[in-house]
Amino acid sequence: MTSRSLFDEPFEPSTAAAAPLAERMRPRRLDELVGQDDLLGQGRPLRQAIEHDTLQSVILWGPPGSGKTTLARLIATVTSSRFVAFSAVLSGIKEIRALMAQAEDARRHDSRRTLLFVDEIHRFNKAQQDAFLPRVEAGDIVLIGATTENPSFEVNAALLSRSQVYVLHPLPTSAITTVLDRAINDAERGLGDQALTVDTDTLAMIARHANGDARIALNLLELGAAAAQTRAQEAGDDTARLDLQLASDAMQRRALLYDKNGEEHFNVISALHKSIRNSDPDAAVYWLARMLEAGEDPLYIARRLIRFASEDIGNADPQALSLAVAAKEAVHFIGMPEGNTALAQATLYLAAAPKSNAVYAAYTAASADAHHNVADPVPLHLRNAPTRLMKQLDYGKGYRYAHDEPDAVTAMDCLPAPLQGRHYYRPTTRGFEKELGQRLTAWRRIKTERRAQSAASNKTDK
Repeated sequence: MTSRSLFDEPFEPSTAAAAPLAERMRPRRLDELVGQDDLLGQGRPLRQAIEHDTLQSVILWGPPGSGKTTLARLIATVTSSRFVAFSAVLSGIKEIRALMAQAEDARRHDSRRTLLFVDEIHRFNKAQQDAFLPRVEAGDIVLIGATTENPSFEVNAALLSRSQVYVLHPLPTSAITTVLDRAINDAERGLGDQALTVDTDTLAMIARHANGDARIALNLLELGAAAAQTRAQEAGDDTARLDLQLASDAMQRRALLYDKNGEEHFNVISALHKSIRNSDPDAAVYWLARMLEAGEDPLYIARRLIRFASEDIGNADPQALSLAVAAKEAVHFIGMPEGNTALAQATLYLAAAPKSNAVYAAYTAASADAHHNVADPVPLHLRNAPTRLMKQLDYGKGYRYAHDEPDAVTAMDCLPAPLQGRHYYRPTTRGFEKELGQRLTAWRRIKTERRAQSAASNKTDK
């Protein structure tokens, strides 16, 4: 068996019939790569750098199927650099160092840089990423890192500062449709040599279902075409027809774009939280379904709903927290998928509940003062005095028992002296908090009156 050199030139996309359709239809020229005109249109900086072989190290950030790997292969085809494909999943620091040494040697003897394509670069740790730096700085390699994760979080700062980040977006439905049309009509690499017709509505459904991923779209088309051919053969028809039913059977279950360990995880939970906050139950239950159907941990969602009940509803509807906790207990008790309705019930209730962030704002302000005034002593009248010495030191002196007062409200201050008069909790006029606000206003008025009476009495006594 002959092994390939580390610096073999990249293979052309396979045209073998046994290769998957997505591989056979991989673009061979920049003009064939659709949906990324902002980056690769005529006259765009990235395209000019590729065509003039002046490209420096780049990070390609985009979702699956947006063309990151294809673009890296096209760059290798267009430029005069040597090409090495490197997987962050399969390689470690030892392989990286060996590769860097060979890249340096190739530059010294052949005067050619190595174009190093690192797929899933976010899976490398800091030490592994740092191993690229010397050769990047020396110009021995042009690093092309591909990632589905936000490089601000996943690529270390030193490497990121030496690279240009290009964002590839999910392919629009129109671009996916173009890819599918090419595959249907291409007799050399696609399905054009088959007697196959595809309904317009079917093609549109596949394009929508792919959710911006050209690879998924081509895989679905290939599965549907195979099913159509089988049905045609069984029926003795000369032409196979791919219709909505066959395409639906091939799809089985939508391939949701959701990585519960990656950025999209945080994007979708953010969408859920903000939809509930905006009192939009329809959007809220949609984002909930997106997460659950993609396999998210239901207890993670339950914890987020409990947090929301306190942070964005609070005392505007005190039942919100109880219902959120009950949903968590229901999911824990009956499991999934039955627990999805408990989460849906809680989500819809929270979305429809009156909103208030007064509890959250009160704690935020109080915690800031707690950090700033950490050394302020507890007022003496609020301290317990279980020993004689503590009583001699006036612990508990002046304490007023609230239940002895007609309204169960005394005039004494309960904050440290520097913070007296501070109001952290400011109820809104929404939901139950409207009643709480009226109650607190009345109590504050009583306290003010009684303090004035006490001050006047002390003055008279003197």
